[in-house]
Amino acid sequence: MAKKSAIEKNNKRRKLAAQYANKRAKLKAIASDKSLAVEERFQAQLDLAKLPRNSAKGRIRNRCDVTGRPRAYYRKLRMSRIALRELGSNGLVPGLVKSSW
Repeated sequence: MAKKSAIEKNNKRRKLAAQYANKRAKLKAIASDKSLAVEERFQAQLDLAKLPRNSAKGRIRNRCDVTGRPRAYYRKLRMSRIALRELGSNGLVPGLVKSSW
């Protein structure tokens, strides 16, 4: 099981990213629009830098929903390889047949 603080920090990042998503998208659109004045684009870039760093989507870490493990994460299943193996051994993952010999 991952540290509770690391899981909560990641949850806080998810919440902030959702909260600032629209504002960030608008500022990015202004900053990348070549038809606008340079000063306006630069001001949008400065405003973007003033937003909290944890509100950026790229700072969110994919973590296992079962254990919170940050590595070996399957996006489709939203869990780590270790959790998948355990649940598969218990027969809790539909369609997964785990062989042993």
